[in-house]
Amino acid sequence: MPDAVSSRPLRRAQLALIAVAAAFLLAVIVLAAWVGVRAALAYGELREVESSARTAVDLIADPAAAAPHIADVADHAASARDLTSDPLWRLAEGAPWIGPQLRAVSTIAAAADDVARDGLLPLADVASAFSADAFRPVDGRIDTAIFTEIAGPARAGADTVAAAAASVSALDDTPLLGPVRSAVDEVATLLDTGATATDALARAASLLPAMLGASGERTYLVAFQNNAEWRSMGGIVGAMAVIRTADGRIELTGQGSSSDFRNFGEPVLPLDPEIERIYETRPARYIQNVTQVPDFTVGAPLAREMWLRETGQSVDGVIATDPVALSYILEATGPVELPTGDVLSSENAVALLLNDVYARYEDPRAQDAFFAAASAAVFERLAAGAADPATLISALGRAGDQRRLLLWSAVPEDQAVLGDTTLAGTLPAGDDDTAAFGVFLNDGTGSKMDYYLTADTRLAWQSCTADGRGAADAPLTLDVTVTNNAPPDAATSLPEYVTGGGAFGVPAGVARTVAYLYLPEGYALSSATRSDGAGFGGGSHAGRQVMVFSSDLAPGQSVTATLTVTPDGGAGAASASAAVTPTIDANRPTIVVAGCGGA
Repeated sequence: MPDAVSSRPLRRAQLALIAVAAAFLLAVIVLAAWVGVRAALAYGELREVESSARTAVDLIADPAAAAPHIADVADHAASARDLTSDPLWRLAEGAPWIGPQLRAVSTIAAAADDVARDGLLPLADVASAFSADAFRPVDGRIDTAIFTEIAGPARAGADTVAAAAASVSALDDTPLLGPVRSAVDEVATLLDTGATATDALARAASLLPAMLGASGERTYLVAFQNNAEWRSMGGIVGAMAVIRTADGRIELTGQGSSSDFRNFGEPVLPLDPEIERIYETRPARYIQNVTQVPDFTVGAPLAREMWLRETGQSVDGVIATDPVALSYILEATGPVELPTGDVLSSENAVALLLNDVYARYEDPRAQDAFFAAASAAVFERLAAGAADPATLISALGRAGDQRRLLLWSAVPEDQAVLGDTTLAGTLPAGDDDTAAFGVFLNDGTGSKMDYYLTADTRLAWQSCTADGRGAADAPLTLDVTVTNNAPPDAATSLPEYVTGGGAFGVPAGVARTVAYLYLPEGYALSSATRSDGAGFGGGSHAGRQVMVFSSDLAPGQSVTATLTVTPDGGAGAASASAAVTPTIDANRPTIVVAGCGGA
């Protein structure tokens, strides 16, 4: 009996331990079930967010139609956040392995809710009061009050999206499972894109009233770049125009041609010694070369000063665009009939303005007159309110993204708003996460042979992590291939104005290209080779090493320059891109993103 009696406390202890363990197990099961059910429900809500958001984006040109779908986004995002923020969920986030997955989901849900509630809804409420036609000029005038009303909500929305993007980007993806990591990357990319777009909207809403003369008359010099003769920013400056704005009214008040401008002999404005060592003084002496320096904040003031010296007129800003951007705008205006009887359309604008005109007119002044007539006809169509506003906004956005639309303001407050947007046309800027290259192409033939040239840019890491990013110390390789696709008999079959006729020491039919390759900050050059065995020149600009090469290509020939760079101490960037000179090919990317496994 004593043995039986003494064993009772032991059995009671064992039973108590089993009970505690069972209770703990039951709690874990309940917790897992609770979190699992809520995770499934949250997943469904987030998929509804995605679906409603896609519909809203499709209808965004009509804010009133998009508003209900934005409200749906907000409702589903709020539900997803509620499902992933209760105490039990927070407790589970501290668990090993599953915890980081849950934390990633709750961060995404919170970001979606913040963006929808504090960013999109207020903006949608204001925007839904306007139809797309509210942005259409009436008798040549745009109501600037629209932009004033949008400015506040747009800035608040942009700040909210930027904060949400930062919260998702700050997640440590090391412990995340593949599907969760992919979702985080996708959301981070989406939010980064959204942050850029909403910031652009906020800046535009702030900038446009002043630019449109709401508080006083403004004048702008518009420089049309000719992509048939490459310059770093796109093409040689050819035709020009002056636009005057006052109280929302836009008028074309003058036109000019680069052929009217003289060689100024001495730089009209001082150049940075680094720039002068690479590009010499030509950008500051010839209006045709102001876009040779791949920084519009350098070239635009030069153009403004040259216009002042040539005409006596001081302008408030400089705008640069090209025929490809014009073709986008023609999608909004529809075909435009010119005084010559030609019909300019989105389909024929590039070929007509950059090639056919040279076969028709031998005199450069006649060519420039044709360009001037084309630009005036399109401007008149825009000022008359004949363009579809939604299509026009899309066209201008596409041109801006491709750096085919550039803007510089002599008004410091306006230029501060433009800042680091693509419209500012500054050197590509990298950071700790992104390595930024520049590939800038220039004609050396003195002709229009670049209509027949292509430039293919490839960028790749030599080794990557499992999720497709560059390894911390991975070398980056940049390949640039220039090809002359002119007909074999180009020397005789093409107009002399196109081939140059050997006037600048380059045989007719041969195309000379000078390329300036900007290396990213924080990287050192480890090798530089060319397929033709020739070498490179170089220099430095704004803390960037610049590699320069020149090539003369007969029809059918090509040359490839290959540069490999490595992180200059410390870890390298996780992403890389290269900004490339916009050419006549609208489908050829002007931003190339790095891939993996060699170029």
